[in-house]
Amino acid sequence: MSSETITTAIFLITAVVAAAVLVNAIFPIIYTVSDTASSASHAADERLRTDVKIINTFASAGGHDARIWLKNTGTSRISAAALNTSDIFIGAPGDFDRVSQGTDGWEATILDGDVDYWLPGETVRIDIMDNLLIPDTKGDSVYFQVVLPGGAARTKEFTAGV
Repeated sequence: MSSETITTAIFLITAVVAAAVLVNAIFPIIYTVSDTASSASHAADERLRTDVKIINTFASAGGHDARIWLKNTGTSRISAAALNTSDIFIGAPGDFDRVSQGTDGWEATILDGDVDYWLPGETVRIDIMDNLLIPDTKGDSVYFQVVLPGGAARTKEFTAGV
């Protein structure tokens, strides 16, 4: 009888140790998977809440300058620092390139309200300075694309003015 009790106790201890080892092996995997799912969900939520619309465009054919006005039509605010990490592409359709940010390339100005955040409903003006990719002749097509840090992208083709 005591041998049965000892055997049962050994099996019970073995089962508890095996369960502990199993939990210690599986818990980090479950935690990593749930963290990854949470991050992906957050990124998708940000993409869905971030939206912009190109509301007006102008390019000076001879001066190689352009101005583009964008409106934040999403439900989330975009910081000025994040806005300045956007990718801007301009040029003739099929012959365009990425423009660097800064005084030699492009600058963004939040026109309404707070200068630190681009709030929903507010407008931003993108000034592209002295870019030789902008067509030389009035009436030529200009290709413009903005890609925000979250991945939202808007593209527009328009004609160069005087």
